[in-house]
Amino acid sequence: MTRPITVLCVDDHRIVREGLRMIINAEPDMTVIETAATGREAVERYRRSSPDITLMDLRLPDITGVEAILAIRRFDAEARIIVLTMYTGDEDIHRAIDAGASTYLLKDTLADDLPRIVRDVHTGRRTLPPDVQAKLEERAAHPTLTTREIEVMELVAAGRRDKEIALALSISNQTARVHMKNIFAKLGVSDRTEAMSVAIRRGIIHLD
Repeated sequence: MTRPITVLCVDDHRIVREGLRMIINAEPDMTVIETAATGREAVERYRRSSPDITLMDLRLPDITGVEAILAIRRFDAEARIIVLTMYTGDEDIHRAIDAGASTYLLKDTLADDLPRIVRDVHTGRRTLPPDVQAKLEERAAHPTLTTREIEVMELVAAGRRDKEIALALSISNQTARVHMKNIFAKLGVSDRTEAMSVAIRRGIIHLD
């Protein structure tokens, strides 16, 4: 009998971790060998156990899932990581795949597909669900925000005005206004409220 596929489950909710354990352990060819509730735990437990597959949430209480993916991939460039999240934004998907995730699954569409996807990723397949692929293609059709523009949007979400943004980022008021003008153009909006709505929906920024 061949060795079972070993799995690390990473999620900050215990009920989700236990649910994933039940789904995985019900399959004769795979087993959960570790679970983690935070990103740092995920990295430490990956280093300890070197699982074949990691199931990774993106919303974690310390470092983000994307940061955990990057850390794991620095340790093991061949790590096979399946993102399993509620984040539906095209920017969330891009960041996860760019960090090295093998595929990206939404929790509300998981159904009975997880064991099959674990097997596929274990064999080296890197296929994205059609709805996720469509979001990536949509993102490619839009201009992307720079790192500084994302910082500006995070400050906008915190309720800062142009002068406060300029002070926080050590830039001039004029530069802050130019950043806002560029953000509006890239997001196709005309005011801060619209900009925040689009940025949150696309996963460019998060309020949590």
